[in-house]
Amino acid sequence: MIRVAVALALSSLACRTLLAAPDEELLGKSRGYPIGTRGNWYYDETVRVGAFSNLDKLLPHHTLKRAASPSPLKRAAVEPAITYRFNNQAYTLDDYLSHQRTTGLLVIKDGEILVERYQYDRNDANRFVSHSMAKSLVSLAVGFALAEKKIRSLDDKAGDYVPGLKGNVYGETKLRNLLRMSSGVRFTENYEGSDDLAKFSRVQATKGTIAGLQLFGDREVPQGERFHYASIETSALGAVVRAATGRSLSDYLDERLWQPMGAEADATWIIGPDNLERAAGNFNAVLRDFGRLGVLLANDGMQDDTQILPKDYLLEATDWHRHPPAFAPRRGARAFGYGYQFWTMFGERRRFALLGVYGQAIFVDPEHKLVMVHTGVAKNARVGLESMGPEMSALWQGISNLFVP
Repeated sequence: MIRVAVALALSSLACRTLLAAPDEELLGKSRGYPIGTRGNWYYDETVRVGAFSNLDKLLPHHTLKRAASPSPLKRAAVEPAITYRFNNQAYTLDDYLSHQRTTGLLVIKDGEILVERYQYDRNDANRFVSHSMAKSLVSLAVGFALAEKKIRSLDDKAGDYVPGLKGNVYGETKLRNLLRMSSGVRFTENYEGSDDLAKFSRVQATKGTIAGLQLFGDREVPQGERFHYASIETSALGAVVRAATGRSLSDYLDERLWQPMGAEADATWIIGPDNLERAAGNFNAVLRDFGRLGVLLANDGMQDDTQILPKDYLLEATDWHRHPPAFAPRRGARAFGYGYQFWTMFGERRRFALLGVYGQAIFVDPEHKLVMVHTGVAKNARVGLESMGPEMSALWQGISNLFVP
């Protein structure tokens, strides 16, 4: 704690906003950051700021209601002086925000907000799109259903619950292997608009999730052997939760997660024509509620002496030591490992992340009760193709260094 006290800066922690963020005009500042249309919101960067913070104004959705009594988040009197090293140079938090297209940044330690920043005229009322961070919410829904015995076993097959998937390759895949993205099914996902993800998304948006899943049927390697990132597998899990519980993902998690967690604002989840959530992404929440989720995860699902999340499931989902070597961090060119729809970090200490394209992330260190939430509008869907990905990791390391002995 002495190191933290020494590091405190003499600046106010109030939701500070930098005067100039990267590429403001390209991203629509003089046009009031337009939200775009149903047709261009995902790929057109000129509407990315507006679309990624107003998606529920464009598309039909379910709503998770704010808690009657939101859980308090304490706020530090001053913001820590955060520094980090990147490309052999030392930088500050202000430097990071001047380099990267960050819309929101939140740092929480021991349930106390240390940093809360916004750019591009965004604020604490904006609901930011999760993109693939939503996959971890689907995993938590599976964990709840398993604890309540609505799902009998993770070794059951998806088709055991979803009649429309019987005989389909995803229907014949065990839930455990869908959670690990190891169905073995051929599926391309490169976010360029012509891959299998785009093909699936078009059908999901017009005919529903089951119709989209039925498009694919080529299992190129045995299930359970290979990690291969494929958002369609989360969509299959979303259909399983709906069938097993008889409730939408939104309703199910509203009652078990969003309300007990003490969310301060409504959240929304985009749905298709079949009334199923687009489970692989498309969840929208204010920055501090993403922070509350991170705090809950950092506390192993416990809040105010109440176990909200199923602890045994959560520990297994987020600890790379509990999964086969094929899913470990630093496997080949992959820095992160993969658990049950959570990205796991290298090291003996259990740390993990929720990640989404274009710069969405929640980093969690349970041992030190440390959380970083980042929302962004990166140029590339895969932020490892530009500086945002590695510099974000460097920032997280710099923040961690303040508190880790």
